[in-house]
Amino acid sequence: MNALASRVMQVLRQVRGPETAEAVFEATALIVGAGFFVAGFVIGLPVFWGHELAISGSGSIGVFAAYGGAITAVIAFALGRVAVRPAQPNPQQARDGFSVPGDRLRWYDLTAIAFAHAAIAYLGWLGIAELLERSFTDAPVFPFPGAILVAVAFALTGYVSFLSAVALTPMVLSLVLAVFLVVGAFASMLASSDVHWWRDNLSALGMSTNSASIAFNVTLVIAGVMITTISRYATAGLPAESADERRGRFMVRGGLILMGIFLACVGIFPVDEFFLLHNTVATGMAVVFGIVVVGLPWFLPTIPRVFVAFGWIYVLVIVLLAAFFAVGYYNLTAVELIAAVLIFSWIIVFLRTAGSVTAPAVTDGASAEAS
Repeated sequence: MNALASRVMQVLRQVRGPETAEAVFEATALIVGAGFFVAGFVIGLPVFWGHELAISGSGSIGVFAAYGGAITAVIAFALGRVAVRPAQPNPQQARDGFSVPGDRLRWYDLTAIAFAHAAIAYLGWLGIAELLERSFTDAPVFPFPGAILVAVAFALTGYVSFLSAVALTPMVLSLVLAVFLVVGAFASMLASSDVHWWRDNLSALGMSTNSASIAFNVTLVIAGVMITTISRYATAGLPAESADERRGRFMVRGGLILMGIFLACVGIFPVDEFFLLHNTVATGMAVVFGIVVVGLPWFLPTIPRVFVAFGWIYVLVIVLLAAFFAVGYYNLTAVELIAAVLIFSWIIVFLRTAGSVTAPAVTDGASAEAS
């Protein structure tokens, strides 16, 4: 077994190029993608043989690529996390390839992130297949080219998911979160059994009587877990030399984590079954957002003032939207959609801003754990 592992490492060293971590991971990602290409072709060709396939719809190559792509994304993500894990973790250094010394990603963090990758792959390939179906109306797909197309889809999914896993940072997570929320929301809207759901509110997509309820509620729960993950790690690098700075960083981190918990609870408690609780956590998320944004210059004095002004403008816009709803100018769905876009875009920009405001280098374990 050791001889086989040594032989594999020797081959990798020969094909990876320069002796750098980036080159190693890039070469490994290409090998992973090639492996999924072969797997996709070997599986797809016997399944497709003897059939003329549709591009999308039931039994199509689009559905096959979507389901297989989701499985591929999870496997490739897991391989990436295994590849980046250090053989001998040092408590004073970042573990799991993540950017927080002395800490690590929990199993539920990785589960939520892997699920997000799978959902993006599944919905993405379904969408591409539907677009191609409308571009090539009634065009059949023969077994051999169909197997090649599916293999390419698997290979591309595996390649991207592997690289995403090994380069996992709060910024990468924020981009995954944004894409996941967009595809999850649009999938829920398209799958809704009530075409006039927008006349009520955004939460109507999550009602138990709606066929889109599972997709919508699961999207919110997974997104909430991802926000709590991002919040913990994105704020770890913020300056915290004094007691006031540590307290301010704790307030911002706690506020963001609370927003993630509230978002998950919005999906856990559908509005038609838990009306009061659902509305309480939804409103609570907006209130916590307002407190964090308004108090940001006092919580984090080092944060750029232009970002503070950016956040205050967002809060004012949300207040204005609420006023429009109160007088009947906007319906609740419009207010919720715009507010959600503003809140999540602020979180993503905050992650970029926090990444530019780095804390001094940590010299001991106690400093690394300070929060």
